[in-house]
Amino acid sequence: MVEQERKRPIVDLGVFARAGQGRGLTNGELIALALSLVWLVLATLFFFVTGGREAADVRDPLRGMMVAIAVFMPIALIWVAAIAASSARSVREETARLQESLDSMRQAYVAQRQMSGMGVKDTLERKLDSLIAAQKETDAKLATFSSSRLSIVTEAKAAAAESAGETQSDLGFESAEAEPPITVHDFITALNFPKTAEDRAGFDALARAMRDRRAAELIQASQDVLTLLSQDGIYMDDMMPDRARPEVWRRFAKGERGRPIAELGGIRDRSGIALAAARMRRDHVFRDTVHHFLRKFDQVFSEFAEHASDAEIAALAETRTARGFMLLGRVAGTFD
Repeated sequence: MVEQERKRPIVDLGVFARAGQGRGLTNGELIALALSLVWLVLATLFFFVTGGREAADVRDPLRGMMVAIAVFMPIALIWVAAIAASSARSVREETARLQESLDSMRQAYVAQRQMSGMGVKDTLERKLDSLIAAQKETDAKLATFSSSRLSIVTEAKAAAAESAGETQSDLGFESAEAEPPITVHDFITALNFPKTAEDRAGFDALARAMRDRRAAELIQASQDVLTLLSQDGIYMDDMMPDRARPEVWRRFAKGERGRPIAELGGIRDRSGIALAAARMRRDHVFRDTVHHFLRKFDQVFSEFAEHASDAEIAALAETRTARGFMLLGRVAGTFD
């Protein structure tokens, strides 16, 4: 064993031989080898045949170095060029192999997506069917809400005929008819609308408020705009506004606008504001309805604030109509 280990060569030349047999010389290397041989032959002829022995005298170290450079520098340049060409060819081959790998990976990915797409097609169809069903259910609820809202004024007018003989205290509005003015309590209750279909007190207050022309105009404008907002899923019952001080409301009633009354825009619901603003831009009917409502609220509230106490102003600020004003006032830039 020891002798065999000693006889084994330190470097296995067969590896290089097998590598050379498997690889072979490239065209660039063959050309470099041929040029090197040609240059050596020409240098030999120059120094030993054509009388260049004196130039080849290496006893002078400087002359010997110049001779070596003259002989071997061209050969070195030839092989540098050959190696560069070989490297460029290797880079091109590697790039081609990489491109082939990418193409195969892309084809495998596409095939996998096609196979997986067949598996998830049924799941996607089921999800789409559920979304369509949910949308239909939402549309049905919105239609029910709109019809119930629209029936409020009709029922209020019918109840008004029954309670036409009731006497009421003065709210301060001027009525064009001979009807007595409505009370503050009825006016505030009407602006909040009946809570349910069984809210007889709310319907009675709404009926009495609808007999006053100015109050009826505001209630109708509020009814219209709240119904349109409900079509986008925006309900005033879901809004929780920040309460503004009564003196800020009074400044609004006196005509102040912009930053001094910014506290009135107490609704911070980003989704509701974004939906309303988007509809304002694309729906001219909604935009006209909103501006009409804001004008009526401004006019009626200015008269209301002249006779109302701070507690009554605070109570009005809690109504659905006032919340609609806070939301749409922010969208229309009333508080900017």
